Amino acid sequence: MAVAESDLNKRTYAVWVSEIMLQQTQVATVISYYNKWIQRWPTLQDLAKATLEEVNEMWSGLGYYSRGRRLHEGAQKVLSEFNGEMPKSAEELQKLLPGVGRYTASAIASISFGQVTGVVDGNAVRVLCRTRAIGADSTSSAVTEALWALANILVDPVRPGDFNQAVMELGAIVCTPKAPLCSECPVQAHCRAYQQVIKEEKAVSKRLLGNTMSKLSCTPDIEECGSCSLCLLDRKSWVSSLGVMNFPRKPAKKPPRTERTLTCVVTRKRNTDDTEEYFIIQRPKFGLLAGLWEFPSILMEAELTETKQKHTILDRLAELMGSSVTEANLQHLGEVVHIFSHIHQTYHVYINSFSDTTVITVKQEETECPPFRWVTKAEFHQSAVSTAMKKVFRLYGNLCMNEKLFNKGDKQECGFETYGEKRKGRKHTGPKDSGRRQLSMDSFFRPAVKEPL
Repeated sequence: MAVAESDLNKRTYAVWVSEIMLQQTQVATVISYYNKWIQRWPTLQDLAKATLEEVNEMWSGLGYYSRGRRLHEGAQKVLSEFNGEMPKSAEELQKLLPGVGRYTASAIASISFGQVTGVVDGNAVRVLCRTRAIGADSTSSAVTEALWALANILVDPVRPGDFNQAVMELGAIVCTPKAPLCSECPVQAHCRAYQQVIKEEKAVSKRLLGNTMSKLSCTPDIEECGSCSLCLLDRKSWVSSLGVMNFPRKPAKKPPRTERTLTCVVTRKRNTDDTEEYFIIQRPKFGLLAGLWEFPSILMEAELTETKQKHTILDRLAELMGSSVTEANLQHLGEVVHIFSHIHQTYHVYINSFSDTTVITVKQEETECPPFRWVTKAEFHQSAVSTAMKKVFRLYGNLCMNEKLFNKGDKQECGFETYGEKRKGRKHTGPKDSGRRQLSMDSFFRPAVKEPL
């Protein structure tokens, strides 16, 4: 859609949305979100008129939620400050739009405006580091600047957008992090990492035949070029079994910090039709999962016994609810683990169910009370809730199924299906080759095919 769009402003907006969604997220995951987004907000003006709550609801499940918020902020800024006209260069895009960094700005500019500028994302880093045998820390400022300089030299002046997408797709499909397809690589002849692999293999063969390394070749090793700050530090850094996967080099990742959170699923029966409702509150506007909805939760600063956990939850519920909350209905459900990019989060899940005769009054007059609402199962899934909270809700649903509190229709409505129910009557509809290959970039921009009703 974005490539075929004749309106430059609409095309730039569509590419902007796609590039933001593709940050830290694979193409296959993004496609459905992108199509729904463009269908609902086809223009920048449409997005600017939306509420942040609507944006969060649309983004729910995609992760890295600040991306959606910044898209919304950017659309409103372009509409109010630039009369709805998108900036027309990589430099202006990076300077004026929130959440648009060097890569995103260059990608948008090269694809939408044909600006002759290279791009350096994770895939491009891998391709460039291998083709030039850059063995220094790829996250260092020196290597980063060298890669951008190289990308700007290599970019095609006539079709910069196509070239940049080709480099990124080469990294996604052929020059992959693991098990790269070197035999199918179109730039194999120019790849210094591949040349080093061949040289090492010949050296091993010579040694097996009783010859020495010195007789192999008088050409110096690519990782031994003197004081170059971009090469491998020493020969010991080369691991023969890795081959071209010796590049790029990255520092060891810091393990995610461990956190534990108490979470309580609070339910009640609606007096009018006995429908079950769930109490959710909104997170602060800043920080992790900003503005999303969740079950009442408290971060544990230390290990607590189950008794102390219950008391902590009851205290929190008492702060939120005007009616008395007792321990009688509080039940421990289990644990849910969710891993964010930098946090290993364990949720200790409890349930507190109120009977249909219980009247619950929330202290709406207290300014410290966060926004709240009671929602049905269907409304919960339509709300801007995180994947972690959906896992918590699924745990609750499994308990309900075990206790036969949900009929078959309820389970399907909420997604509370057992493994056998998921498989029954369903055929595998995925591609025949579901291996390491991702969908190509051009398929991402094709219009969504509408299925018959």
